[in-house]
Amino acid sequence: MFSEESIELHKQLKGKLEVNSKIKIDSKTLSLAYTPGVAEPCKRIQADPKKVFDYTIKSNTIAVITDGSAVLGLGNLGAEASLPVMEGKCALFKEFSGLNAFPIALKTQETKEIISIIKNISPVFAGINLEDISSPRCFEIEKALMDLGIPVMHDDQHGAAIVALAGLKNAMKVLKKNLSESKVVVSGIGAAGTAITKLLIANEKPEELVLVDKEGILFEGKTGIIKHHSELAELTNRKKIKGSLEDALIDADIFIGCSIGNTVTSKMVESMNSKIIFALANPIPEIMPEEARKAGAEIIATGRSDYPNQVNNLLAFPGIFRGAIDAKAVKITEEMKLSAVKALAEFIENPTKELFIPDPLDKKVTVKVAEAVKKEAENSGVIRND
Repeated sequence: MFSEESIELHKQLKGKLEVNSKIKIDSKTLSLAYTPGVAEPCKRIQADPKKVFDYTIKSNTIAVITDGSAVLGLGNLGAEASLPVMEGKCALFKEFSGLNAFPIALKTQETKEIISIIKNISPVFAGINLEDISSPRCFEIEKALMDLGIPVMHDDQHGAAIVALAGLKNAMKVLKKNLSESKVVVSGIGAAGTAITKLLIANEKPEELVLVDKEGILFEGKTGIIKHHSELAELTNRKKIKGSLEDALIDADIFIGCSIGNTVTSKMVESMNSKIIFALANPIPEIMPEEARKAGAEIIATGRSDYPNQVNNLLAFPGIFRGAIDAKAVKITEEMKLSAVKALAEFIENPTKELFIPDPLDKKVTVKVAEAVKKEAENSGVIRND
């Protein structure tokens, strides 16, 4: 149903974005907006490059940049096929945060080339939203861009992690339990799974944290794994358990899925302790909510919009960039991300098993997140001195 309707919509619109002029061009405005008048703002920006924020589109514009290597759950589709997703992301930026956003799909998947291109086009933008770039290259790319002097964030990592952690905080509140006393299993060690893991380690310090991918449980000393996974192995699975996802979930309190659909069975859920299920694979979760509930799951979240408590990055990225740009922040720090987590969790004053994550379409969420991020940026001093 949605597939055919979506095709008709895209065919009719021929793209979800357009560029509009803020002024009507006549004989006078032509002279002001273009030659000869435009020479003066050019000269002033040359004398003081920070004036570019005062006189140009840079002040309120985001670049949504991908190489098409990890598009949604579809995989490496390439630059052209990624464009409908990037356009959609730009439309969400405008609708929820008032930020202009432009889609940029790069026809290269070479890490160094991507870094170079983004650095060289950055003068146009107030922030860079990295999108749908495969792991582990996404980590290197984001890290290399932290010195651009504008906010940069790979949303697949941090957007998902921020919303998931906010949801987990409220889930713990509902069950009157602590994350620090819980066994957490994360399935999928890509962009989102890694960011969730690092956020948990840095701030919640679960009693036990076990990572699993298609090769099984990650443990220190495991051979044949990439450097990125070796580093994570040193930080997790202190008991060095081995085996499959089924083994990992025995006596677990929390399952966080960032992998593929239909990988968790009712039997696996029954073997858990507190039975908190965040099945975030899209479009098919690791286990469907109905099946998880029948197996005794107490708290259930998915990545789907047709179920309540959706872990949707829309709850995070518009407010984070809005707040960072309003604060004139030169980067997005860990503290700014945590302020977003806190704002999201506290948005629901009295969380319940039925409602512990805000509605992604509630625009008041963006306002609250933006306010929290802006305040944290200003308090921590990571802002431009214009």
